[in-house]
Formats: sequence, structure tokens, C-alpha cells
Amino acid sequence: MASGCRIPASTEVVSSYPPETIEVTVTSELFSDNNILEVSVVGTGEYEYRLDFGPWQRETLFENVRIGEHTIYVRDLLNCNEITQKKIVIGYPKFFTPNGDTVNDTWQVSGFSSQFPVTATVKIFNRFGKLLTILNSSNSQWDGNYKGKLLPSDDYWFEAILADGRTFKGHFTLVNE
Repeated sequence: MASGCRIPASTEVVSSYPPETIEVTVTSELFSDNNILEVSVVGTGEYEYRLDFGPWQRETLFENVRIGEHTIYVRDLLNCNEITQKKIVIGYPKFFTPNGDTVNDTWQVSGFSSQFPVTATVKIFNRFGKLLTILNSSNSQWDGNYKGKLLPSDDYWFEAILADGRTFKGHFTLVNE
């Protein structure tokens, strides 16, 4: 039975599609203490983002990302389809203790994995500029020895030359007490 009442209603149609592609960029300086990842999405929709198994967020930046391999997830807010991308953040320890206790016994550029092998050459020098060793894919870590002898506690310097041509210089401490 018609009562003559009218209830106005409207519907808003929102177009939203799963992300087509994503690109993840390390926007911080190489070997930074605050590693930052930024996510860019190609697609029409509203998206949220997750780093590894962390919480979903609407922000496209991830700060203070630890060294290593990470998975970045992007999903559409309306239909939850998601895509992922892996990204590597490289770094190095500020010190190492080659005392045989199996904790921090070697020094190396960190963050590489079997999927992303070492793509750098790292030269290690003493404080006077003497070349002590060269690290590469077949010799990826240093145990603090030079010509079979453990070197003294001190600061040591390195130069990392990445496969893409970027170069970084820094230093670390060998503690052998």
C-alpha cells in the first residue's frame, strides 16, 4: 500500500582497483642509521601498506627499517587484493669482536641474501691507509686477521664499491678483548 512517503536516497560509486604495480625505493643515504623505504603504486584506488609482518598503514613511508631483506605488501582498501615486492636494505656493524664466541666474530657488509648476493667490493684499511683485505662474493667477511695474526683493538676503515657504481666510505671498531 502506498503511503505517499518518499525517502530520498543516493548512492556513491567509487572506482577502485587492485594495485597494478609497486615500486619500493630506499630514500635514505646509503648505510644510514635511519633507513627509509618509500612505496609508489600504479593503480586506481585507495591503498594501504605493510612492511614484513607489521601492521597495515595508510602512510607510504617506512622509517627505521633494519638491515636485511624485507617484503612490502600493498592492498586495495575495498577489495583487499594485494601485491608484494622484496627490497634489501644494506648496512654494516659499527663494531665486531673476533674472540671465538660465535657472536660478532666477523665483520661484513650486511643485508644481502641468497636472492640478492653480495654485489660489492669492500676494501678494509688500517688507520694508516694500509690495505688489509678485500671482501667480495667469494670472500664476504673479515675475521680481524692480517697475515695470520689477529690485529689489535682499533678503528678500521672501509670503502664499499657497489655494482651500480656507488661508493661509500666508513669505519668500524675491532674489539679483541
